[in-house]
Amino acid sequence: MEHPNPNKKRKKANQNPEAKFQYELNSCSKAKDLRGAISLYDDAVSSNTRLNQHHFNALLYLCSNSVADAALRPTALDFGFRAFRHMSSLGVAPNEATVTAVARLAAASGDSDRAFELVKSISQYNNALPRLRTYDPALFGFCEMLNADKAYEVEEHMNGAGVNLEEAELAALLKVSVLCGRADKVYEYLHKIRSSVRCVSESTAAVIEEWFRGSAASEVGEVGLDLGRVREGVLRNGGGWHGLGWVGKGDWVVSRTSVDDDGSCCCGERLVCVDIDDAETEKFAGSLAGLAMEREVKANFSEFQAWLENHASYEAIVDGANVGLYQQNFADGGFSISQLDDVVKELYNRSGKKWPLVVLHNKRLRGLMENPSSRRLVEEWMNNGVLYTTPNGSNDDWYWLFAAVKLRCLLVTNDEMRDHIFELIGSNFFNQWKERHQVHYTFVKGNLKLQMPPSYSLVIQESEKGYWHVPLVPGISGESTRCWLCITRPSGHEAVITDSNGVSSLDSQVNENNATSVTGKRKETSPPS
Repeated sequence: MEHPNPNKKRKKANQNPEAKFQYELNSCSKAKDLRGAISLYDDAVSSNTRLNQHHFNALLYLCSNSVADAALRPTALDFGFRAFRHMSSLGVAPNEATVTAVARLAAASGDSDRAFELVKSISQYNNALPRLRTYDPALFGFCEMLNADKAYEVEEHMNGAGVNLEEAELAALLKVSVLCGRADKVYEYLHKIRSSVRCVSESTAAVIEEWFRGSAASEVGEVGLDLGRVREGVLRNGGGWHGLGWVGKGDWVVSRTSVDDDGSCCCGERLVCVDIDDAETEKFAGSLAGLAMEREVKANFSEFQAWLENHASYEAIVDGANVGLYQQNFADGGFSISQLDDVVKELYNRSGKKWPLVVLHNKRLRGLMENPSSRRLVEEWMNNGVLYTTPNGSNDDWYWLFAAVKLRCLLVTNDEMRDHIFELIGSNFFNQWKERHQVHYTFVKGNLKLQMPPSYSLVIQESEKGYWHVPLVPGISGESTRCWLCITRPSGHEAVITDSNGVSSLDSQVNENNATSVTGKRKETSPPS
């Protein structure tokens, strides 16, 4: 039998008034006992207990959670604002949690302007920075009031503060734009959702359906778009969208459907594997080069950059160490040059006799050159321009990743690039880049199998005809039941009528971003001639 601890009772009995108040307040918070907390507060005030930020935050948090209860709502609002005024009169500095709780109270009272002013004033408090939750009361409040302009103002302030919106916030902005008939903003938020949310929730899908089935949507759109301009926009953006605005006129046809394994939809459109756009690619390559220069011998990496500029025709990069050491963790295991050779030859055969580039550390090369049989193969690679060896003391990860990004080509590696090096990149489009460019591989009983990038991306796509395809989150049965919104309009086929060469139909287009080439390499954009 466990005996009571007398020291614990003595410690509780010796608590100072502030600690005792905090302990009892925490109990009320856990029990969601607002009235009990108010009684404790009143007792603490009457006994001149010294109140601190933590005490007030606990009270305000309990109030902000209690407004959802209709019976408690008036009490929670009245006491919450009273407690905040008391906090201010005592000179107790608020923090982000304080501002968030009071902003929730303000929005619950119907005063979204006050909620927004609270967020904007947070900079006057030391070390207080707004978070997504701090902005939510004002943003959702304005959206519910159909005050679209104020909602857009909140978003602009969030962007300035470096706070990223998530699906719930973007969907709210989309919905207020739909309900207010702001076609330009609907288009803008569809693309913001496309760039930050891969598969939308059912509630977001319902907002999208509401827009396209409404009368306002049927009245917007452009006809007579130049096909060359549209295609250039798609190519510049990495495929899957052109960003030139609504295409066509008239009613939209909205249906729910599934997409075939090759990306084909029942409407006749074929979805593509979406890449990051040109600007993102250049930014990504620049970030990688900058980080590599900080961590590698600068002259070595600069030499590699210069070499790559003069050898820019590769369509696949191979992480040589990753392939050579695959499944070699057994007693007689070592670096398997035969596995690496299988990958090199498979890529060569698939690409129409174009050699890939293998990046390998110099110390690994020295070991291979000591073996006569492997030396012959290495020399063959060197003669064919297959091999680049990184110098002693270098990390070859920087080299093969930079080459794949800079040359916009495939990268053969099973490295998921989650270690500290790749965390430094901090790029929210890194996963999208990997989906488009990374090739995984396996060896089953010695037989190589390359796992090429998917034929299409699970992301909102806007076709050249102005059709939209929106993936929903998978159902409980998994991927095989994934639902897509297919959104077309009969006039879309005729809306893009001509390019600079007088071509009048989209039917003959070959979509470069969805080609079946082994490389998946995206061409540089150039103005239509």
